[in-house]
Amino acid sequence: HNPWGYSVWLAGGGVKPGMAYGATDDVGLRAADKPVHVRNFHATLLHLLGLDPKALSYFHNGLDERLIGPTDDVEVVHDILA
Repeated sequence: HNPWGYSVWLAGGGVKPGMAYGATDDVGLRAADKPVHVRNFHATLLHLLGLDPKALSYFHNGLDERLIGPTDDVEVVHDILA
């Protein structure tokens, strides 16, 4: 529940087994190594589910919204994929 550094545990589903990606500082407050924006994390999860994160959208309040947000610089984190 920390906005600057958090941990996620993933298993199976195309994720490399037995690896750690990135690190936080000494007190676990901020991401210090290989930070991943939440939009990139969401794009990676959608990719693992077999969905194209940049093409997937939903209709909300008269607009087509993308699940990964409005930016075009969102990328899948390929380093964690098996």
